[in-house]
Amino acid sequence: MRIGILTGGGDCPGLNAAIRAVVKRGGSEHGHSMVGFRNGWRGFLDGNSIPLDRNDVRGSLVQGGTMLGTARCHPHKEKGGLERVQEVAEAEKLDAIICIGGDGTLKAASKVGETGVPVIGIPKTIDNDVVGTDVSIGFDTAVSIATEAIDRLHSTAESHNRVMVVELMGRHCGWIAVAAGIAGGADIILAPEEPFDMERVARRISHRHRSQENFSIVAVAEGARPSEESDWSLDETTDANGNPIAGEIGQQVTREIQSRTGYEARLTVLGYVQRGGTPTATDRLLATRLGVAAIDAATEGVTQKFAAVRGEHIVMEDFSVMAGKTKFVPAELLDAARGL
Repeated sequence: MRIGILTGGGDCPGLNAAIRAVVKRGGSEHGHSMVGFRNGWRGFLDGNSIPLDRNDVRGSLVQGGTMLGTARCHPHKEKGGLERVQEVAEAEKLDAIICIGGDGTLKAASKVGETGVPVIGIPKTIDNDVVGTDVSIGFDTAVSIATEAIDRLHSTAESHNRVMVVELMGRHCGWIAVAAGIAGGADIILAPEEPFDMERVARRISHRHRSQENFSIVAVAEGARPSEESDWSLDETTDANGNPIAGEIGQQVTREIQSRTGYEARLTVLGYVQRGGTPTATDRLLATRLGVAAIDAATEGVTQKFAAVRGEHIVMEDFSVMAGKTKFVPAELLDAARGL
């Protein structure tokens, strides 16, 4: 068999580990010919392909980012895009395409699959918002980085009697903010799933500083928003595409906390730091397991599905399970974050 591989959407730690697993398993175990496509679906549309074998992926397990490059391109949104995918797949004599990406990239894969081109997905995203899988590649590393940052902010906050606000990625859901906030001991966690009342936030900080500690840590997801009942509203914080602008929510929350409480407040925006660097052991293992499952499924002729984590097992799920949906932080985890 001849198998194509691509990575789409934002980069994250663990992508190279997944590519490595697909290439090594596909070549050594199944005797397949492997082809990588540069820069996601954009490179596929351009026919920008390179051969891949075990020598090409040597040493890649510990490397962050993606050796194939990536881009935010969706063939079904490009004029003639789906037809072009069919043309390239036929020209390259591909028996299947393995697509590693988040919800947008995998939705594009499902649209490609509907045309008859065999596609298999592998979920990756630091946001952990792909429905149908317990966890996605990159999430554990991002949480580990964010947790370490919060740990480091504690000493400065306590030394200077400050409120330290840390803004974390999470446009539509607050998985990183909630997980890292709990793990790092943040005193207040603001997530998109639960709009907040700024007056309650300020009162909680004031109470804490008067009766418990002389500092506070506030973790806020970039997509967090005040509730309709709040007496405070955000200035415009989105770009031309309607996406939150990094740093905006953090700056405004920091200013408002200082104004309402009188305590000195400072902001740290982690931004793309959360995406970079060496993947954790957990992400390396997860990426390897998902990569093996994907290439094994392709070998068995199973397509139009994506590899997913269910408890302790890797299963193959239909694209319809995740397409057009978002996995939000569950209420019980938000309740745990609120009550600590």
